[in-house]
This record gives sequence, C-alpha cells and structure tokens, in this order.
Amino acid sequence: MTRIKCCGMTRAEDALLAARLGADAIGMVFTGRSRRRVGIAQAQAIRQALPPFVTTVALFMDDDAGFVDEVAVAVQPDLLQFHGGEDDGWCAQFGRPWLKAIAMGEGASALAQLQAHPGATGLLLDGHGLGEPGGSGRRFDWSLMPRELAQPLILAGGLHAGNVGEAIRAARPWAVDVASGVESAPGIKDPERLAAFIAAVRAADRTECEP
Repeated sequence: MTRIKCCGMTRAEDALLAARLGADAIGMVFTGRSRRRVGIAQAQAIRQALPPFVTTVALFMDDDAGFVDEVAVAVQPDLLQFHGGEDDGWCAQFGRPWLKAIAMGEGASALAQLQAHPGATGLLLDGHGLGEPGGSGRRFDWSLMPRELAQPLILAGGLHAGNVGEAIRAARPWAVDVASGVESAPGIKDPERLAAFIAAVRAADRTECEP
C-alpha cells in the first residue's frame, strides 16, 4: 500500500481532515524560505490535534542547527526532513530519524545524490531544482525513479488527483508527498482536492493488486 504524506500544513483543521481521510503523515515547514512556514506554537497546535498513528514531519532547508534542535524539542516531530545541502553527518546530529530530499529538477545528474545519505530513513525525490525549496508544483521524469535502493523512496513534485495514479504505476514509490496539488492557496488545503487525492492513491493501489 502506498503511504501518503500531506505536506505544508498550516492549520490544525486541515491536518485533522487529512488524517481522517487516510493520510499517513503530516508535514510542517519551518524554513523561512517557504510560503508555508509555520511557527512553533502553530505547529504544536497542529500536532496536538492529530489522532494516534499519524506521523508528523518537520521540514527544514539549510537552517541553523540550533533552530532545528529548538523545533525538534518543542514540537516533538516523529521525523525531520531536510531539503537543502545538508550532508549525512549534519542531518544525523539531532538523534532523530530523518528524510533527505533530492532535487530531481536536475534530471538524471541528481541520481548520484541518492548514494550520499546512507543514514536517512528514506529519500524524497522532488521536482524542484537544486537550491530551490519544495512545494513548487513541478514534476520530474518518473522513469528516473530507481527500483532497487534499500531506502524507501518518496515521490513528490507536481502530484495531484489527476496524475498520482499514473505516478504510482510508473515509479512504484513507498510513499507519495503532496502539497500544492491539494491547496486552494499556499498552506491552505482544499477539502475536495484532498479527498480526491487520497481516493486516487487508494484506487491506484487496488489496481496494482488486481491479478
């Protein structure tokens, strides 16, 4: 079954709706480079609203280590996610499980980065370019998604209800990550788009299971 992460959450009601619809994980963005940035108090309210068994992810991009640690202690996310030039050792210093985003907007040349983060719990392949923040709504060539890495791969970038089924069939990811594809505005989730996206993922899973 393909796991679903809904990222860029800024409101507790949106995060709770995503969880009730079947999302496995909720992402909150803390880097100042994003239009979906949340503050610590805002993130705490979102985390407290969530039911059990929904993973929370805190996203950073080339942020100061002290700030990352402050957020980790105050919000207690289940996972950290890094979108910048952070190396393996830097990401590991916080003593928490972490994901590393790979900027697949660079095309096949970005694939070398998949070997550079052996300590990551998983790798998130996103459609943005090198040095750009996520949430751009740009997709990449899904045929580049490798099939034999030991680490779970998360597919992101330009996904929405209309194409996520095709993406799952093409890339066979462990999980999909959506932000702009379920929004009415940056950080504001649209209930109908959110429901349609999650339904489309589940429909693709059912199709893959058919003989």
